Amino acid sequence: MKYLLLVYSPEDAWSPEEWTACTVKSTEICRELAERGEFIDASPLHPVATATSVRLRDGARLVTDGPFAETREQLGGYFLIDVADLDRAMAIAARLPAAEKGTVEIRPLFRLEGLPSPSADR
Repeated sequence: MKYLLLVYSPEDAWSPEEWTACTVKSTEICRELAERGEFIDASPLHPVATATSVRLRDGARLVTDGPFAETREQLGGYFLIDVADLDRAMAIAARLPAAEKGTVEIRPLFRLEGLPSPSADR
């Protein structure tokens, strides 16, 4: 089953040194998952100040700068994994350094038929 691990934390919670340590540890975990055939993709996101939100209301496109939700914890990155079950996904989420400073939300993915194959990295 594929799961998306959504990483939330306050953007100001990380010192530069902590951020570097987090990315190093997260990369190690991704390599371990790849060796087990469980890794699909992962990436941190640029700061929330770079976000653009799009809504469609009464046929009109509304574009605003910033995220949709105003919360203390911001979506900061994701891990896309393919594991046996939710228990395995929770075990992986608990190992991520971001879980110590924020929240890792686990969401199962629906498989939609008829989608094109993912594009190669560009």
